[in-house]
Amino acid sequence: MTSPQQLLWTGFRGLDTAEVDLPFAPGGIILFGRNLDPDPGAGPARCRALIDGLQARYGRDLPLAVALDQEGGPVSRLRPWVGATPPLRLIWTSGGAAACEAWGRLWGEGLRLLGFNVDFAPVVDLWDGHPDAGIGDRAASGEPSEVAAAAGAFLHGLESTGVRGCLKHFPGLGGTTLDSHKGLPGLEEPAQVHRNAAAFLPLAHADRLVMVAHLRTPASAPLPASLHRGSVAANPWGIQGRFLPDDLEMGGCADWSWDDRVRLSLEAGHQWLLVCQSPEGWIACAEAADRLPESLWAAPVQAARAMRRHLPPAPPFGAAAWDGWLKRLRSAADRI
Repeated sequence: MTSPQQLLWTGFRGLDTAEVDLPFAPGGIILFGRNLDPDPGAGPARCRALIDGLQARYGRDLPLAVALDQEGGPVSRLRPWVGATPPLRLIWTSGGAAACEAWGRLWGEGLRLLGFNVDFAPVVDLWDGHPDAGIGDRAASGEPSEVAAAAGAFLHGLESTGVRGCLKHFPGLGGTTLDSHKGLPGLEEPAQVHRNAAAFLPLAHADRLVMVAHLRTPASAPLPASLHRGSVAANPWGIQGRFLPDDLEMGGCADWSWDDRVRLSLEAGHQWLLVCQSPEGWIACAEAADRLPESLWAAPVQAARAMRRHLPPAPPFGAAAWDGWLKRLRSAADRI
């Protein structure tokens, strides 16, 4: 039986399955540091047990989409277990596309062992060095062609392991001066928006996850691009994808009610509703989805279910396999 709650790609509380108390059955989950035991000895196996338990609970009909933000560098949920790792910009500038592909494959191999089937990476924003935008060295370059080459190589390596990647943050946060976690950044010049979007053009296709930013552009104003159909399904560049908004609890969309956030997301063409941070937020999102007419949520639910149908099962987790992967990862980090 289908339900609009299957559109939720949700965060949760707890490190073990018995601790997870969601009042609905989501289609996807995302783990954060709060869900990971920081002990590098016990943590990885405990993470895999948590994911296996949630798959058994929510993925009996179709596999559950299970994601992590694992870019490397400053956004590395696995840092307590793996130590410091390089950001995409350093990987690109030191080793080019070959290094980006190798790191994508490394992260994919580790994530598969842990039970993840989606990585919300790579960043396809343009690097501009602005300290307050929240991107920094997560972006490979300030040139669209170089960003596309770096992100495309990372994706090739990642997805060769069976882990889906996700392009973010469409149409691009390059040139912004406010972190969208805190508020709604804006771009005033259409030329900057088009330059940012150029990095996504070679990488997006109808089956690729594309995360849309809470970003006000001249075309989307007063809405953020994430809630504006002309910036999502009807974007002027013809970019296709399995769209999802950035976390709907972020400051960049906080001025809109939950009913409006959810309705506008689906009207914009999103296939998922990403809601990450608090029980109040994910419950409000689920309740707002339940209030919508079926005509608005039926098609995205079917699209989300179609994606889940093709998510591969995770390989067995073993301490020896994890330790071998960890040695290779640390060796690669030491060479940069």
